[in-house]
Amino acid sequence: MKCKVKTGADRLAALDHPMIRGRRLGLVTNPTGITADFASVIDIASGLKQAELTALFACEHGLYGQRQAGEKFGDETHPSLGIPVYSLYGEYKKPTAAMLESVDTILFDMQDLGVRFYTYLSTLIYVMEACAEHGKSLLVLDRPNPLGGNVCEGGILQPGFESMVGAWSMPIRTGLTIGELALAVNGERRLGCDLDVVLMEGWNRKMEFIDTGLPWMMPSPNIPTIDSVRVYAGTCLFEGTNVSEGRGTTRPFEWIGAPWIDGADLAAAMNKRRQPGVHFHPVYITPTFSKHQGELCGGVRLFVTQPDLYQSVRTGLALLHEIASGYPERFEWLSPPPGGRRHFIDLLAGGEDVRARIADEEGLEAVLEAWDLDEERWRQIRKSYLLYER
Repeated sequence: MKCKVKTGADRLAALDHPMIRGRRLGLVTNPTGITADFASVIDIASGLKQAELTALFACEHGLYGQRQAGEKFGDETHPSLGIPVYSLYGEYKKPTAAMLESVDTILFDMQDLGVRFYTYLSTLIYVMEACAEHGKSLLVLDRPNPLGGNVCEGGILQPGFESMVGAWSMPIRTGLTIGELALAVNGERRLGCDLDVVLMEGWNRKMEFIDTGLPWMMPSPNIPTIDSVRVYAGTCLFEGTNVSEGRGTTRPFEWIGAPWIDGADLAAAMNKRRQPGVHFHPVYITPTFSKHQGELCGGVRLFVTQPDLYQSVRTGLALLHEIASGYPERFEWLSPPPGGRRHFIDLLAGGEDVRARIADEEGLEAVLEAWDLDEERWRQIRKSYLLYER
């Protein structure tokens, strides 16, 4: 299928831009940094005649997407280019002065999900902060929001709950491209980052990734398909619990389960709720790694039957409520890590309300009502930063 959309990376080779011309370049990327014809943005950047690529930066999952979630790693040297590959998911999350010493402009090219707790957005924000602090320029090569650019969902992260899974006060689903998000952060936080965005050509806000004709390269090991992207914003909340979010199965984030869950009962309860655009089916799986490794687990698989109606965050909260209320003696929130003061669910949800209130129906409704107000407030904020037609 012919590509209808050109990403920022597709335009890079022919781009004449003051942030590139005569500059030393750093590049933040991973395997998703490819063009429509499968060329690596690393190869394109290193081949630019008007600039010199002097450094690479790798975030969670590594430069080649080879590392599992949460796996820390150190700096490396690129095997063929001989330039440093600085880790932004190890000792440092933000580029240091030393890392930026040989860089004038940072290029940023990664496919994100438009979801707050997907760590690539946090890395982008930390890079913006570093560029502002050290007088460097940042050029974002824009890419599609894979589920389109109109839907916003979830509560806005509350002050004091910032982390690698939520670096700024935005909702769970931003409804923005990564370039638009960069503009919003720069404007709302008044960072003063010398920022520009290389716009896509041919993309509009109604387009999902499948409509673009672009090749889908999985952004991380447990987001293999658009089906997993579609449910991720809601079911990722289970990362903060003792229930498997599907890691170690062939359906990460599409299947949720635990050894003590009756999949048939849970599916019946969820289908009775009539969440729009989704069917829940009992499925029994033994995860090969991560939570409940080697244990037979009961659970449900989410089948999104009507993508235009499906609300991933609301559905995830309803599923969380059913399990928390249906298995009060077995369900648990993961404890804060040693030395930490925040439960992981609080960092994912952007506050304490989900953990405090989700177990009862009234609490669920209260959270949903508060998040509805947040969504409307965010829609007003984001208006100033939209770069593409609806």
